[in-house]
Formats: sequence, C-alpha cells, structure tokens
Amino acid sequence: MSRFDREAGEPRASGVTSSAGLSVLVVGSAAYRDESLRRSLARGFAVAEFVEDPSAAERLLPRCHFDCVVVEADSATDAALRWAGSLTGSGGMPRICVCGPDEPSFVSASLEFGAGAVLPRPLQARVLQQYLARTQPVARTARRAAATTRASTPGTVRTRLVGDSEPIRRVRAVIERVAPTPATVLIEGRTGTGKELAARLLHELSGRHGPFVPVNCGAIPPDLMESELFGHARGAFTGAHQQRDGLFVAARGGTLFLDEVSEMRSDLQVKLLRALEEGSIRPVGTDREVSIDVRIVASSQPGLRERVRSGDFREDLYYRLNVVHLVLPSLRERPADVAELVRHFMLRVADEFGMSTVELDGTQLAGLQAREWPGTCASCATTSSARCSWERRPRTKPRRLSKHPLQRVTRSNGRSRT
Repeated sequence: MSRFDREAGEPRASGVTSSAGLSVLVVGSAAYRDESLRRSLARGFAVAEFVEDPSAAERLLPRCHFDCVVVEADSATDAALRWAGSLTGSGGMPRICVCGPDEPSFVSASLEFGAGAVLPRPLQARVLQQYLARTQPVARTARRAAATTRASTPGTVRTRLVGDSEPIRRVRAVIERVAPTPATVLIEGRTGTGKELAARLLHELSGRHGPFVPVNCGAIPPDLMESELFGHARGAFTGAHQQRDGLFVAARGGTLFLDEVSEMRSDLQVKLLRALEEGSIRPVGTDREVSIDVRIVASSQPGLRERVRSGDFREDLYYRLNVVHLVLPSLRERPADVAELVRHFMLRVADEFGMSTVELDGTQLAGLQAREWPGTCASCATTSSARCSWERRPRTKPRRLSKHPLQRVTRSNGRSRT
C-alpha cells in the first residue's frame, strides 16, 4: 500500500468525478508515452497536458495555470525530485505530486522536498482523481487568488464584457476559469455577439506574453489561407518572392484566434489538426518542421456540430478545438444589459468623434430595454451610434422611440423626427 493510500483512505464515490473541471500537468517520459493514461486523464480532467522532462515543463508553467503537477522520479536522488521541490513555493501551485517507487527512502525524500503526495507507479488516473478530490478546496482558493491578482494589476486587462445579467456572468465565469490553462476554446455565437471580444479577454487573462493575432477564416481566399496560416518559402508558388512566416509564427507565445473556423477548407482542416496535435507546422514549399507555442481560440456561428454530422467539418478537428465550449448569448437573451450597452456604445461614439455625451433619461432607457431586439450587440451599437450622431446635446423631454431599433433618425428643416 502506498503512502497516499495510507493517508487518504477510501474516498467518497462522488469525489472521483469532482476533478472534471481541473487541469493537470504530468512530467515524465514514461507517462508521456503512455497512450492509455493520456486517454484516461483526458476523460477525467478539463485539461491534461504531458511533457517529457522538467525543461519542457518550465517553458509551459509561466504561461499556464495547473491545479496539479505530477512529476515522475526513479529514486530519492533523481534530479526530477529536486526540480519538483523548487515548485512547492510557487504561488498558485498548491499541489505537487511525485510518482515513483513505494520505498521508504523515496517517500521520505519526496515529502522533504514538499510533495503533497507520493503516488504509486505506474500513474493511474483514478488514484490522482481521488487525491485531487480531497484537496480541491485548496486549489480553488489558489485559482481565485491568481485570477484576482491578474484582474487587479493596473494595465493587465483592457478588454471587458459589458453587462451584469446572468447569461453574461456565466460567460465571464467560464472565461476566468479556463483562461490560465492551455486548453483550446471554441466560441459559438451569432455575428455581433462579441466572439472576438471574448477571445481577447481569454488572451489577456491567460498570462501569455505573446500577441493576440486574429484571422477571419472566411475572409481570406482559400488558395491563400495555407500560406497565411503556416507561411511559405521563397519561390514556393507564383508570386512568392520572399519568405513569409505566417500567423502561427506571428502568434508565438500568444493566442491565435481563428474566427469563423467553420469556413475553412477541408484540406486545411487536416493541416490545422496536425498542427494542434504535433505542436509544429510545415511552411508551404519546405520540408522543415517549425515548432509553435500558440494557444488556439476558434469561433463559429451556431450549428457547427450539425456541420460535423453532415460531413462539412471534420469530427476529429471539432473535438480538438472543442476542449472548452463557450456559447455567447444574443441580445434578446440578456435584456437586462441593454441600458448599460447603450450607454457604453454612445460614450464610445462620443469619444471617437469628439462629440458631447448624450444622456438618455429613465423613460428612454426603459423603452430600449423593453424592446424585443431582433439582432445582437452589433445592432445595439448601430442604434446607439445613430442616436448619438443626431442628438448632439442632452434632451429635456423623452422622444418617441422607433419601433425598429435600426430605423434611422433624420433631420428635416432643423427639426428631428423618427
């Protein structure tokens, strides 16, 4: 019986499933090659990353938050054990586990280096889940502290999602939860619901030091898309007069946002899948592999799952992108946010064009909030911009609101009318 088994005893049955929302990093060559373990951890955890050695882990840890790091070691004098000990003082990293032989000298050395538990070898997903179920409150507290630190640091987060309705609070909570992890995220929502805004917020809260690089997969001609993403060598095709790195390289160390990924051609879907699985790309016209360190966030219109069923989008790529699924609500699903959105958009237009701020009274705001908005936040922005453009000074009387939010406000003989 391992030390972990002696300390933990039999966990409650419900504790095993409580690890479904957690992230884990496993460091060690044996686990790295264990496909069965990979599948087991992928089913039991929100994020399960594997690296072969501590040097690879050191490149990953500054950019990503993990609830637990499991380090494989062979003996009490293994350098990996000493490296694990160096992590125990890191903020936001409450649980360090060591996986190795169940020998008194090894267990003693592991605990001296600060390991929270010594797990039996070979590593088993069930045993790790049991340990994390017992200590999950500690990780939750550390995760919230890390998120609070990032959010309170001046200049760290510039993007925000406007509104405080229940749907937008749920979206914000998911973003704050998964942003520090390396998980790919698929954002679904209608045009104008703020998919790129959500992707930018994910990047800003991630702690990644590279740039945020957006690309609209539906706006680039299919013949140029491969070169745009993966780059090309000089002379790779007609017109390729010089080498181009591509967007994957441009986003190195940061986030690549693939907007409208559903519009990507099938042969490019295969190459994107390979890049995600292998962590490397091959520029057009070359045989060399270029390693990439990029967090992928993709977006699409609602119904991508139906496109998978119809064969228009690869199922394996869908599941590779859909590690975390984020659905953005339309405006009609968040009427409580309309008033705040209108104020936000009108203030933005006034600042952009150097106009005086237009104030709407309670009756006007109530009328906007009571509307059955047929569109998205983009339609609200258009309505707010039009009203701000025409009403250059605050009104003393509430004006009649148009039935349709996109009806233009015009001027005739110096008088305003709808």
